[in-house]
Amino acid sequence: MFTPHPIGFIRSPYKETSAIPKGLGAKHDAEGVLEFLPEFEAGLKDVEGFSHLFVLWVFDRSEGFDLVGAPPVDNQPHGVFATRSPRRPNPIGLTVVELLRRERGSLFVRGVDMLEGTPILDIKPYMSSIPAERLRRGWLAEAEAARR
Repeated sequence: MFTPHPIGFIRSPYKETSAIPKGLGAKHDAEGVLEFLPEFEAGLKDVEGFSHLFVLWVFDRSEGFDLVGAPPVDNQPHGVFATRSPRRPNPIGLTVVELLRRERGSLFVRGVDMLEGTPILDIKPYMSSIPAERLRRGWLAEAEAARR
């Protein structure tokens, strides 16, 4: 096991969880800034060459967890590992953001769905070799189809 430590913090327009778009058709196009602690700035070398990044972060304001629950987009219960619920055994979030630009130890991004001040655990360049036609969206695809 290891003890995670933040490498930076998110500057987000969202101060309250209720303000973050959720549900079917939610658009995550808000802009924010990933601000890295000075001791980690060197790790950003060459990140500008990537259009999108995975951001691993902490649901630092979530308490407890539920292994099964009904997400806001469906009235059927699903396992926590089949949802994006913040109520997880390990409160780790994962978001893909678009990198707009870098200014020293700050990355300006689009697609934030985190609260202001959320701790960042890691970032990685977005890379996927899975063709879109092979991706499956599980129960979410069924919920989306039912709403049409």
